[in-house]
Amino acid sequence: MEKVTGKSGEQKAAESKVEGFKESLGPFVVAAETTRMAMVFADAKRPDNPIIFANDRFLSLTGYDRKEVLGKSFNFLMAHVADADALARIKAEFEGGSDCGVEVLYRRKDGSEFWSALFVSPVKDEKGDIVQYFASFANLTKHKEEQIQSRMLIDELNHRVKNILATVQSIVWQALRTSADPKVIQSSIESRLLALSRSHDLLTRENWKSAGLHDIVSSALEPFGVSGGRAGRIVIQGENIRFAPPAALALGIAINELATNAMKYGALSNETGSIEIGWKIAQAPEGDRLLLHWQERDGPPVMPPSHKGFGSSVLERGLAHELQAITHLEYRPTGLVCTMDIPAPPGMQNG
Repeated sequence: MEKVTGKSGEQKAAESKVEGFKESLGPFVVAAETTRMAMVFADAKRPDNPIIFANDRFLSLTGYDRKEVLGKSFNFLMAHVADADALARIKAEFEGGSDCGVEVLYRRKDGSEFWSALFVSPVKDEKGDIVQYFASFANLTKHKEEQIQSRMLIDELNHRVKNILATVQSIVWQALRTSADPKVIQSSIESRLLALSRSHDLLTRENWKSAGLHDIVSSALEPFGVSGGRAGRIVIQGENIRFAPPAALALGIAINELATNAMKYGALSNETGSIEIGWKIAQAPEGDRLLLHWQERDGPPVMPPSHKGFGSSVLERGLAHELQAITHLEYRPTGLVCTMDIPAPPGMQNG
């Protein structure tokens, strides 16, 4: 009799075992062959529990041919074969120590990895001895990807909330420093929180990826009549260059401060004043710069303030911190002029 050795021998031995338990388990094996869940049978009498049967769904999931699977160690698919923790969890599943299966990272024939829930059940003979293990695999890759995405979203949300709270804290602190009148403090805080809210609404519509500068300015100016009776008095010119969320929030609050000042003391405080807002990209040795120009005309005579208030602090310190911007305020008799010199956004795009 010819002695069968090597890999082909293991395959032939496995195929022989398949025929044997096909006859003894009959309908159960047929069901395993036709189910949509990936399934294998493993030999319980060998230490490495070699695979003696694999259904078509398992082959489709892993990319292997049946002849490449039969006779292989049960754990040959593991992405990290030396992962002691994973091996221990798989062993516990074989021993019946797990109530809800075990999650394992596997590797397909083409090298791609996938997560699977592994469920193992013993197959016993008439004496009650375990002769095979029946294992099923549920692909969890999509679920794992959704978990990762959820964690990223939660981390991003936490980051945003912390930034919002820091901004709100600054708004309240500055309002308390600049006035002792409760009504003035309330109005100051409410105005700035609404400006922050409008910028958030804009970014939400853009899925928090970025926001166009034209949209940022228009949104900030909306409460001041940019689309109402003052529409003809406010001119906005410039391409819709996109800024990342932190920069968009900072710019929205800065424009709100300028507009609030214009309503109280400047070009929007009378019936004849107007505002021109525009920007352009200028080349500089250290890199491209975005120059934003706010100019008021035909308002009441302007005088430099006796002290710097919250608005000036937002424009000069806030933009310097968030955008590395250089802000210059010029109190001309004909109207306030504000120039913001900002590093151009990386990968600058219009939208």
